[in-house]
Amino acid sequence: MINTLIRISYDGNNYNGYQVQANAPTVQGELERALSVIYKQSLRINGAGRTDAGVHARGQAANYHAPFYINVKKIPYALNSLLPFDIVVTEAGEVPEDFHARFAATRKIYSYTLDRAIFPQVMKRLYSLHLPAKLDLDIMSKAAGLFTGSHDFRAFQATGSRVVDTKRTLYRVELKERTEEQLLIFYFEGSGFLYRMVRLMTGSLIRVGLGCLTLAEIEAALKDGSQGAAGPTTPAYGLCLEKVLYDHMF
Repeated sequence: MINTLIRISYDGNNYNGYQVQANAPTVQGELERALSVIYKQSLRINGAGRTDAGVHARGQAANYHAPFYINVKKIPYALNSLLPFDIVVTEAGEVPEDFHARFAATRKIYSYTLDRAIFPQVMKRLYSLHLPAKLDLDIMSKAAGLFTGSHDFRAFQATGSRVVDTKRTLYRVELKERTEEQLLIFYFEGSGFLYRMVRLMTGSLIRVGLGCLTLAEIEAALKDGSQGAAGPTTPAYGLCLEKVLYDHMF
C-alpha cells in the first residue's frame, strides 16, 4: 500500500462541510468517489481537518493508502478530471506508511475576510462578510495579541464538541488590510483549533473594534472561560483553511 498525501483547494458553498455524510454532498465524499474510479475500489481518505458547511480551503490536506503505484505527478491530473469544478487537487506526494494527515499536522493557518466597502462587493460576496462599520484597528490588533500563546480556549468553542482538552497554542493572530480591495483579513496560525473557534474569535475581535468588548473581558475569558466575551459566530463563508503544515514535508 502506498501512502499518498494530497493538497486540495475548494469552494465550500456547495458542500455540507468536508467530512463525508450519507445524504449530503461533501468534499471528502467527492474525493473518495473520484479515487474509487481511478483505483477501481473504495478508498477512505484521512483529512487534516473537518471544515464546516460553507467553509473554503486553499490548502486542505488528506492522505490515502493506494493499492498500487501511480506516478504522484499524474495524480492531481487524474483526480481533477473526475472532480467537480469547485474542488481542485493541487499537489500529491508519497509519505511514510504511518503518516496521518490529521495527527501529523504541526500547524494550521486559517483566514477570515471582511468586505469593508460601503456597499457589498458582488464578486466577493461568497467569500467575505460585509462589514462597512467603522472599526478601531489598533485596539483590535491589541486584542489579537491576547490570543497568541498557549491558553485554555474553552470559552471560544461552540457547543456540540466532544473535545475534552481545550488548551491550544496560537502562534499568530494578525490583521491585514488590503486597502485597494477594501478588505480586512484576519490570520490565525496555531497548533490546532476547537469547533468554530476561529469564527468565535473573529466575532470577538469585531466587537472589540466596534467598542462593544474590552481587552479586559477577553483576558478574563482566556483565564476563567467567561462565555460572554466569545463571538458572535461569524458566517462560514468568510472562513478559509489556508494551509496545513507538516515537518519536513511539502
